Amino acid sequence: MSRPAIDWRGANLSPHRWRLFGGLAFSLLSLGACLLLARLLSGASWPLDGARVSLVFIAGGLYLASFGFRAFGWRQLFPCRERPDGARCLASCGAAAASGVVLPFRLDYVVKIATLRRLGGVRLDLKTIAVSIVALGMVDAVAMLPLAAYALAVSGPVLRAPMVVVVLFCIGCLVILALGQRVSRLPLIGRSDRLHAVYRRVAGSTRFSRPTLAALLLLLGCWTSRALGSAFLLSGLGVRFSPTLALLVLCVGAATAILPITAGGALAGMGTAAGVLFALGVSKGVALNFSLASGLLLTTAALTAAALGLSGSLLRTHRARRALAPRDLGAKAAPA
Repeated sequence: MSRPAIDWRGANLSPHRWRLFGGLAFSLLSLGACLLLARLLSGASWPLDGARVSLVFIAGGLYLASFGFRAFGWRQLFPCRERPDGARCLASCGAAAASGVVLPFRLDYVVKIATLRRLGGVRLDLKTIAVSIVALGMVDAVAMLPLAAYALAVSGPVLRAPMVVVVLFCIGCLVILALGQRVSRLPLIGRSDRLHAVYRRVAGSTRFSRPTLAALLLLLGCWTSRALGSAFLLSGLGVRFSPTLALLVLCVGAATAILPITAGGALAGMGTAAGVLFALGVSKGVALNFSLASGLLLTTAALTAAALGLSGSLLRTHRARRALAPRDLGAKAAPA
């Protein structure tokens, strides 16, 4: 009797694993593109050529910490009964940031939602995740308001216009959060039943409570660590240590991120950072090297955060299965 032919192509790899390997390969190609771009646009062999290694490691650690602050701040904005564990949020934030290097039109949100739903733990529907992302954006803007206001006060006439956009956007989010459910009475929101229902859920998630305050403080830590990381990176590249300069780069980059029409979140941020530094009198080579080095470090930190979150989530799932295994064996061994 002849044996049936076996197709070994992809037999041991599920579609989910193929997508995972494809995403990792895509991220590695993005890192390689940063290195090639550095060699084309500047005289350095790579963006961190000649930089102080200790300061670069400090900047990378602060960038990684910013993803941790953001992930745990996002976690606080879920309802208590539907709140995922921190590892899932960290993996989702890291995967979305790494994919946002080249993805246009904020498609990194799709990666964030897909990653959060694929990992084990509390089951989450699409509407709950979408509401949490909208709430995260609003609380994130409020957390950035103090830094943006300071950057506006010290900015010159060249950067005043984009800084005004950032501050006004942050103030608008603060007003919406302060008004709460009363915003749903406006005609623009009240005419649409779906929009009215979504806003009521967002307002419920962002009302001034202990989880919202915790999320606000964690997101403030995210922006602060990101600004300090940029300051240390600038210092490592030979620029005088200046948190003010790093804040200006960070906040103008946020103004770019408000418009979801860029060719890629990280690529747009790198271009903005180079333009801001050049406008502030930093030499062209240092400005280009900083923008590429910051993009390289942020992508590396995002991949590290995604790997840590994925490992933590898988370990948590494995422990939960091991805890349930003795119960299942006991139930099978019990007499009928």
